[in-house]
Amino acid sequence: MNKRVMVLLAPGFEEIEAVSVIDILRRAKVNVQVCSITEKEYVTGSHNITIKSDVRLDFIDIYNDEYDLIYLPGGVPGVNNLADNENVIKLLQKYNEDGTFIGAICAAPWVLNEAGILKEHDATSAPTFKDKITPKSYMDKVFVSSGNILTSRGAGTSMEMGFRILETLGMKEESERLREDMQYNFLFDHRNE
Repeated sequence: MNKRVMVLLAPGFEEIEAVSVIDILRRAKVNVQVCSITEKEYVTGSHNITIKSDVRLDFIDIYNDEYDLIYLPGGVPGVNNLADNENVIKLLQKYNEDGTFIGAICAAPWVLNEAGILKEHDATSAPTFKDKITPKSYMDKVFVSSGNILTSRGAGTSMEMGFRILETLGMKEESERLREDMQYNFLFDHRNE
């Protein structure tokens, strides 16, 4: 059965952090639903790139719709729009209670903090948000997995986040294949050339 992931997009989301992860997951045949948190089908990011969503948040039934992972890209004012949306907070709290994996990158761990679900987990974030979150332990790492919470630092780590999400979903072979196919490993082997 295909894995199912919801990507929450708010106006002002960080485009690289959203599209990199969506692309990697879809290449691995994950059923990704891009979800607009507003009543609009199209969502514009912090750098004026507009993405068409697959579904709107008001169509999601948090009590019956099952997902393997919920993913939040960062970006300002995107994270403010996520944190200010009562339905986003309820969704995060409900899926967290169910033990669903939740991934957040860059400034988005702050949204998890605002939802009250970060305090029991180790986490990382964009350095500019380090003092705005209160995880169990802050870690200066590219990627942190703590229970059902996955966090990463920013746009530059978004491809790694996508690969790590695949591994978390039990798709390590797909992650390794895509790292090779997408020349990701080559980049790190030759980045000083």
